[in-house]
Amino acid sequence: MDKLKLQTHNIVDENIKRIAELFPNCLTERLDENGKPEVAIDFDQLRQELSKNIVEGPEERYQFTWPDKRNAIRLANAPTTDTLRPCREESVNFDTTQNLYIEGDNLQVLKLLRENYLGKVKMIYIDPPYNTGNDFVYNDDFAQTAGDYVHNSGQEDEEGNRLVANTESNGRFHTDWLNMIYPRLKVAKDLLSEDGVIFISIDDNEVENLKKVCDEVFGESNFIAQIAWKRKKEISNDSNNVAIQGEYILCYGRLNTTLALEPLSDDYVAKSYNDPTEEFPLGKWRPVPLTVSKGLNGGGYTYTITTPTGVKHTRLWAWPEKSYLKLFEEGKVYFGKDKCGIPQRVMYISESKGQPISNYWDDVATNKEGKKDILQIFGENAFDTPKPTGLIKKMIKVAMYNNSIILDFFSGSATTAHAVMQLNAEDGGNRKFIMVQLPEATDEKSEAYKAGYKNICEIGKERIRRAGKKIVEDQEKKRMEEGLFAGSSTGSEARPLDIGFRVLKLDSSNMQDVYYSPEQFNENLLFEDNIKPDRTDEDLLFQAMIELGIELSAKIEQREIAGKTVWSVADNYLMACFDKDVNETTITEIARQHPYYFVLRDSSLATDNVADNFEQIWEEYSKETVRKIL
Repeated sequence: MDKLKLQTHNIVDENIKRIAELFPNCLTERLDENGKPEVAIDFDQLRQELSKNIVEGPEERYQFTWPDKRNAIRLANAPTTDTLRPCREESVNFDTTQNLYIEGDNLQVLKLLRENYLGKVKMIYIDPPYNTGNDFVYNDDFAQTAGDYVHNSGQEDEEGNRLVANTESNGRFHTDWLNMIYPRLKVAKDLLSEDGVIFISIDDNEVENLKKVCDEVFGESNFIAQIAWKRKKEISNDSNNVAIQGEYILCYGRLNTTLALEPLSDDYVAKSYNDPTEEFPLGKWRPVPLTVSKGLNGGGYTYTITTPTGVKHTRLWAWPEKSYLKLFEEGKVYFGKDKCGIPQRVMYISESKGQPISNYWDDVATNKEGKKDILQIFGENAFDTPKPTGLIKKMIKVAMYNNSIILDFFSGSATTAHAVMQLNAEDGGNRKFIMVQLPEATDEKSEAYKAGYKNICEIGKERIRRAGKKIVEDQEKKRMEEGLFAGSSTGSEARPLDIGFRVLKLDSSNMQDVYYSPEQFNENLLFEDNIKPDRTDEDLLFQAMIELGIELSAKIEQREIAGKTVWSVADNYLMACFDKDVNETTITEIARQHPYYFVLRDSSLATDNVADNFEQIWEEYSKETVRKIL
């Protein structure tokens, strides 16, 4: 029986495997810091394989870099031994909800989520802290002093003398911000599905740098749009030069991302479509050119079309002649009012799938609506800069699919969670949210602090509770107004609206310190009990779920088998028992249920005799089950 590793996958090891698959001759071995052999990459050999594309030394090349970028990359790749601990008392509908609210540093949380949600997230939205020159709460382990920055940014000569008169204080701010955002985006990319999309709110201070970072992380070819959002309608005196009314939303996709088309606007229909006529009676219609530009890739079809008045037009057409003749027979060709013009295809409004979204959003909610959302829920200004739910709802609609996972790892006041629940209520969708937020302390002078909210997570969780309750009340009120009483049937059973959320909190490993790294395991250091004394069985269960790649919203059941507590996750996909003095009867009953995984505490088995018979029991009743111990 194997031990759980109790740490996330090492991304560097994964990258070495990928290189080895492409260039097996570049694989070698070396001694690690403990003198043990380990697999490594022979970079001299790899250079030979890529000799035509290697850029080295002072040779000029296009690149985007900043002091400590290497450490930011290292931080993104480094595994974590942290875990997530469930908190039932702060959750809503813990046993049935598919939604998650996770407290903790989002970089470590993202690494843990990567174990369970790799390629499963349809949409990510983040509103990261804007770079105003203030210190960051996200203080990763590569923070530099001002002296370090001067040295790393090349402002010293070989003898340590300053090369410039003044510190680049503004550049320092850019560096700090980039070191914060880069590793988080790099890890988050792995969570996006192949047709996924990420939206990132940003202002003028870092939009250029953020775009370069996203080009590197997601790929320049996956850039979709830089959307300008009009965040306020008023022109205020908050600038010496130009009043700032808007900010930006960067949008990137993955390999197969397609955004939804918007319904045709009334204004567009009025300007572009004609009313039905005797000739074209099937609704509003508009003419669409049939001709092709000579420079169009893929060419076209050259033939002659004769109008009803006998005028001949020989051109390069977009449609082959057979297809044109079919259109003509269907009465879908327009020759102009005089019946002698260049023919055009008739497209009825019923055939339109919509129009592409604009990259200028001046028709959605503003920040003022965001503050109204907060005031309606809390009755006071509990959060200073909330995004409006209308803005997030538009992004969700653009991302398409009503049965998907939506992630926000700078959750703030939990606007994204509110928007997901609201949209599900409106269109019957089954979208799930994952909110991640650092429990950053609120200002003691703020209204939120005075109202009892000591950190941002408390605000976010309470908003979801209150917003969910109000959405359900509004739904019930609407049913009553329509004469549909609660519990009545409308022909098909409506899916219950999920307004719950599981609260999970980032913490250090459940194991005693010596167990942090499997590579450092030494039998002489075994504890009688290798679990930290303050950890519960459910804590251990979630750590097992993380390592085994089971979604953290999976159904959890607690049973009693032969007097012992047994946990079942996702209908016996995982079964676990962390009690002490577990005997053969309990093991046999679990084995008979054929779980895919079974996890047992290292010190759980009652006697040496039970331990001796353990493998034999599984071989007899469920030899395919993967057995792990903590």
